[in-house]
Amino acid sequence: MNAGFLAAVVSGGLVGFMLGLLGGGGSILATPLLLYVVGVAQPHIAIGTGALAVSVNAFANFTSHAMRGRIWWRCALVFAVVGSVGAFAGSSLGKAMDGSRLLFLFGLVMIVIATLMLRRGNGAQAPARPVDARMCLTTTAVALVSGLASGFFGIGGGFLIVPGLMLATDMPMISAVGSSLLAVGAFGLTTAFNYASSGLVDWALAAQFVGGGVMGGIAGMLLATRLAGYKNLLNRLFAILIYSVATYILYESGRGFLG
Repeated sequence: MNAGFLAAVVSGGLVGFMLGLLGGGGSILATPLLLYVVGVAQPHIAIGTGALAVSVNAFANFTSHAMRGRIWWRCALVFAVVGSVGAFAGSSLGKAMDGSRLLFLFGLVMIVIATLMLRRGNGAQAPARPVDARMCLTTTAVALVSGLASGFFGIGGGFLIVPGLMLATDMPMISAVGSSLLAVGAFGLTTAFNYASSGLVDWALAAQFVGGGVMGGIAGMLLATRLAGYKNLLNRLFAILIYSVATYILYESGRGFLG
């Protein structure tokens, strides 16, 4: 079996496993794995390919939530459509930036996300409020900002989108998680096609990564039911892993444009 193929499938499986086990955050590892494990030489190709893989996995998980009636369809659709505009703008900016500088910023974002994982609360929410002009304006603004960041760094952006949906609509966390997956998929697809228009997506590699992700996601979801009582501990351990990977990215990318 080709070593590159195996590395791509195993790396995709790890991302899918983390997504299935923790319900989010695993996609932040897609770009580092593509760069440092699979061996993709160009950061922009890793980001574009990772965005496509994350998008496919997000749509697959979205289907599961939709079948359980957890989606606030109006909010989810508005957020996805408006945010995709931001994702296109963000990914256009990302493509134009030097790869080492982009990775350095990506490492900083990983540290922010890991910190949010450590500080995440129990998900208690205020009662849902009616859809009005203020909610629509807030949703539009948050969607644009989330999409911009997601497109710029080529990440799923669930840790931005979930609190963004909750802030804008006061929906329960479980609905925000499910509804966010439509936006994650849309943002990733927008980013991937923007990168693909510049030849910055490895389609075969993306397929291998997604294949591994599907298998890993199933394993993660099965294990999640058994480890449900240890969810906070798992989140903390995963946050420590993200800190470690972010430190390595900052070191490697820092050498690229400071050295």
